[in-house]
Amino acid sequence: MNCDCETNFENHELVECITSALDARDPYTGDHSRRVSDMACFLCRKLGMDENEMQEIHIAGHLHDIGKIGIPDRVLLKEGRLDDEEWQLMKKHPEIGANIMSRSEHFTRIAAILLHHHERWDGRGYPFGAKGEEIPLGSRIIAVCDSIDAMASKRSYRNALPMETVRSEIEKNIGIMYDPQIARLALDNWNELTADYKSLRFD
Repeated sequence: MNCDCETNFENHELVECITSALDARDPYTGDHSRRVSDMACFLCRKLGMDENEMQEIHIAGHLHDIGKIGIPDRVLLKEGRLDDEEWQLMKKHPEIGANIMSRSEHFTRIAAILLHHHERWDGRGYPFGAKGEEIPLGSRIIAVCDSIDAMASKRSYRNALPMETVRSEIEKNIGIMYDPQIARLALDNWNELTADYKSLRFD
């Protein structure tokens, strides 16, 4: 999927520089963020969002995991599942990412999206347990796209899940993990949204 969001050239170059720093540590995260960003852009188009807001969410998709640059290698690059202590460290990445991006006044809205992209519609997410429309719209969009790509990608501790299973998990968690409007929009446009996964291999 090629995203057609119009991105300011200067901002685009800055985003590429920032994401390249994370790619150097963890190539999976960089590829994952590009796919999430493209899916988020697609959903923004379907929602009829204006170009400025869509551009912010597109950039936030690229940067949503940038806080992982502050996670120790023993956790970020671990082969296999994380233990409880390691998972608590990993869960700090939204706050780390938001702190990085909030250093610039031009990225404060994007920082808020990063901060909340692991919140859940039912309030059982992190870091603050925000729920429903307390969560920024961009974060709610990225949450759906992030989950799709995480499930559809091979990890060190499991193979990529079949797309039928991924779709079922999104549907099952409508109104629980995900904003009902965003999740249903993703399901209604599933074939187009996930078209790239038919040709991608993660092994």
